[in-house]
Amino acid sequence: MNAAMLSRRISVAAGKEPADYVIKNGKVVDVFNGEIYEADVAVVDGYFAGIGFFHGKTTIDAKGKYISPSFIDGHVHIESTMVCPAEFAKVQLLHGVTTVVTDPHEIANVAGITGIEFMLETTEGIPLDVYFMLPSCVPATSFEHAGAKLESDDLRPFYQHPRVLGLAEVMNFPAVLNGDPSMVAKLTDAHLANKKIDGHAAGLTEEQLNVYTAAGIQTDHECTTAEEARARLRKGMYLMLREGTAAKDVRNLLPAVTSKNAHRCLFVTDDRHLDDILQEGSIDHNVRLSIKEGIPATTAIQMATLNAAECFGLKEIGAIAGGYKADFLLLTDLDDIVIDSVYKNGKLVMEKGELINSAESTLPTSVNELMNSIHFPTLKESDLHIPLTGHTANIITIIPNSLLTIHDKAEVTRDEIGNFLPSTELDLLKLAVVERHHNTGQIGLGIVKGLGLTSGAIATTVSHDSHNLMTAGVNDLDMLMASQEIKDMQGGLVVVDGGKVIARLNLPIAGLMSTKSYDDVYTSLEELNAALLTIGASQHFNPFLTLAFLALPVIPELKLTVQGLFSVSSFQHIPVDINEKE
Repeated sequence: MNAAMLSRRISVAAGKEPADYVIKNGKVVDVFNGEIYEADVAVVDGYFAGIGFFHGKTTIDAKGKYISPSFIDGHVHIESTMVCPAEFAKVQLLHGVTTVVTDPHEIANVAGITGIEFMLETTEGIPLDVYFMLPSCVPATSFEHAGAKLESDDLRPFYQHPRVLGLAEVMNFPAVLNGDPSMVAKLTDAHLANKKIDGHAAGLTEEQLNVYTAAGIQTDHECTTAEEARARLRKGMYLMLREGTAAKDVRNLLPAVTSKNAHRCLFVTDDRHLDDILQEGSIDHNVRLSIKEGIPATTAIQMATLNAAECFGLKEIGAIAGGYKADFLLLTDLDDIVIDSVYKNGKLVMEKGELINSAESTLPTSVNELMNSIHFPTLKESDLHIPLTGHTANIITIIPNSLLTIHDKAEVTRDEIGNFLPSTELDLLKLAVVERHHNTGQIGLGIVKGLGLTSGAIATTVSHDSHNLMTAGVNDLDMLMASQEIKDMQGGLVVVDGGKVIARLNLPIAGLMSTKSYDDVYTSLEELNAALLTIGASQHFNPFLTLAFLALPVIPELKLTVQGLFSVSSFQHIPVDINEKE
């Protein structure tokens, strides 16, 4: 904005000159007061000039539609959609999202500074406002084996970038608790730069939250119960209600939202697959779900707009009012959030499910630095053997649609020489994590319950947060073939059955993202989903995204790293064999 633009906006607001256009016959969604009223809305130079009665060079007849601020995703990992940022933007616009706050820690765990720079570069000039929180924990803990390590000196220069808002989800609670110098330096830098700090308080008690708030950590998106949500709100934190692909928490958290605290609540998707966004929605899905659960529509919209903007200090977005960016939606139905059209910076970008002037995405040459990132030795059958001295083992049990797992101890079957045998009857499968960044040959092995596979194997290089190769299956040969296919295509997702690859998605950018359009990626995901059904995978949760979080040792209760099983409660590795000393 310059002086001439500001003067013109003031002049339009005063009725001294016409707006670029005026929206008439619409119902304004007032997120300040939770009201809806009829008025003209004047837009000039991509900003709202005022609400009331105006004249303009052109008129948009809203025909009784609701004029709502467009939606904001307060915490998302673009990489989890498996498309590049320009394609991600198209998908978000289809669902009324015009601003996101992203944490690029997925690509940073693979490629460090190079990955962050790539994400900043490829989000410049796209029809979506993309703000950044810098990855605080690369790797997530000292027990992880990522492709990079980021210290405070690496992050500090990025605070000068106008779209960097702060430090992303601090997930290493022990480092904060014990005053680890590296973590304290990162927190201090964020404070000195007057930036925000996001939390990741999975499993923390109300007493432990004191440690986070004392450190200036202001948000949490890891709540899974209403009581946890109330504890965060009592501590003065912003509550992020997440509805992702693996973690679906909105319904469980909504009982904690009241008319008195709703202004401290906002919506996030965190990790949401492309197919789920296209089929169900993004933040619009969170809003729709909340309204169905009894939250007033104006409150749900406020949580998806103004609250998120205020949480991150984004003063020009999130509301329909003079001086705010003209990022807005025309809704035909307020309860079902039926989006007729989307406007970004005052320009129509989506109408009736069709993108306007959508250009083909191109990638900068810097993408070449992120290719060919898969490095591990050729695996052999013996690499997957899990020797047991008895018939009882430590088991990772999946909780459907949750990032949490259960640490179980169960009876298992063994072969004639004492190695674990997967059982489809008991739903006990073999799980492997293979270090893929530095060709170390490290392999972590475990047993997982709940995936439901009746044959074959699956493998992926999308495995939070270190993004090593993960594979699970009912037999070693299919697991080996799935792993080799991943290596051959340099990253992605694959389904194998009976010694044959039956579906795949190539993700050559850091093993996380495709170079193709969102339509092409969606088609591949549909083929993968169909293939999963043929091998018996559960239809009640996404097996690939669930698998991806089984390697994240900062979310309770039992996970698997390249060093083996990791107990989050004791914060140490334990053996699979229950008869060994833990």
